[in-house]
Amino acid sequence: MNQETCLVATLPSTPRGARAARALTVTQLAEHRLPFEDAAQVVAELAANAVTHGRVPGRNFRLALRITDGPTLRIEVSDTRREFTPSAVPAGPEAESGRGLVLVAAFAARWGIDHGPVPLKTVWAEMDLGSPISPDRGFHDPVGRSPVMHDA
Repeated sequence: MNQETCLVATLPSTPRGARAARALTVTQLAEHRLPFEDAAQVVAELAANAVTHGRVPGRNFRLALRITDGPTLRIEVSDTRREFTPSAVPAGPEAESGRGLVLVAAFAARWGIDHGPVPLKTVWAEMDLGSPISPDRGFHDPVGRSPVMHDA
């Protein structure tokens, strides 16, 4: 299977780093003329988890985007807090957090967690991009502005 690494970035384990991960995803997928709205949401959730639960002072997290035949987008977010293993158990109705991986599971065709090498933990998600939900879904920035302009 052909695999193209679209992006590998090391980002600070801060809210700004999580926002940058989402913005980089939108830019990279738009440049490849691929739908990015759902992928941006998955990256936002995984990066927020890495920053909130996987943060180790002085260490960064890594975002990797890979496109394979299909096309399939593989998103990987790695942090150095191996002992925290997230789960997609739905939060209670009154909870203010705890729904991130439930959203990831809803958007992704597959997702999982890989451990190693020590101390790394990688949460990954794969999205099938060849069959979007609707023809117009995912080709506009969800905040209302396009990050990259392309000539038709």
